[in-house]
Amino acid sequence: MKMKVVNSQKFSYLLLSIILLFSFIDIKAQLFPVLGGQRAGISTAQFLKIGVGGRATALGDAFVAIANDASALYWNPAGLTQFDENQVLFSHNKWLVDINHDFLGAVYHLDETNSFGISLTALTMQKMPVTTEFAPFGTGEYFGFSDIAIGLSYSRKMTEQFSFGATVRYIEETLDKLKMRGVLIDLGTYYWTGLGTSRFAVAVTNFGSNLAPDGKVVLVGKREVSQWQDFAPPTMFRIGFAFEPYQDDNHKLTSSLQLNHPNDNSENVSAGFEYSWAKIVFLRAGYKFNVEEQNYTFGAGVNVPLEIANFTLDYSFSNFSRLGSAHRFSILLGL
Repeated sequence: MKMKVVNSQKFSYLLLSIILLFSFIDIKAQLFPVLGGQRAGISTAQFLKIGVGGRATALGDAFVAIANDASALYWNPAGLTQFDENQVLFSHNKWLVDINHDFLGAVYHLDETNSFGISLTALTMQKMPVTTEFAPFGTGEYFGFSDIAIGLSYSRKMTEQFSFGATVRYIEETLDKLKMRGVLIDLGTYYWTGLGTSRFAVAVTNFGSNLAPDGKVVLVGKREVSQWQDFAPPTMFRIGFAFEPYQDDNHKLTSSLQLNHPNDNSENVSAGFEYSWAKIVFLRAGYKFNVEEQNYTFGAGVNVPLEIANFTLDYSFSNFSRLGSAHRFSILLGL
């Protein structure tokens, strides 16, 4: 069996730099000072920040420079041209405090250079009783909360090395009698450097104007409130780098490093590794640096070729230091 090991001198220097960076992160505990902590809580539509797919989230969300399946609809629209199959993805996330987060997406390739995709995201929870200072155990009424997002994506392979993609997304958030609506945009790029299998990607997600709810609420004493403050959407800038330090006919190791710059918190770094055997069994792990509450992730996947489609089942576990944990399951069908 012929080994396919990258031995470029330049690539070795790059690998050494990444190892030194990880060492620096481990020693200093934080890559960045918490200069953005004062921005926490300034954006709305927080459900848009919840990651999608058992594969990507098992890698600590370090996925924008991998993004080679239908979950690229969420992470980096430029990734839609990085795979050949038409795919359908369903992801279910048992989020914190009994919240359900679901994602459904489909990608269709018009030709070798143009791809389209559509996605639906929904966050739901059980209705909660209405309580007041005079009825702390409930008034007999209930209120609900839910979020939805519908996205339309397009990606084009500009050259053999460079791809570009964009998503237009309509969002709607419902809190009892109030609704908030808006249109947001994702932009992404994907670039193969030519050094081994290394690639570089940049994605800006949830970019748009401020959002404010509309509707009227009647408070205690029959006071009415119909004017509401607006907030920015949770815009995120991500820059990532990925490569395969080792691969042969049956074994493949993929590593990814990603810098995240949210508009409503401190900068942070994500790192992830994926091992695959014969493109059938996958083991994954990741870690988030300088992210409050969140830290390590891990997961696994299995690919089963069927007569009608390639069937892939992925699972991921995300740990939270005080809030508990989150479990994600996703099914990917390649047609």
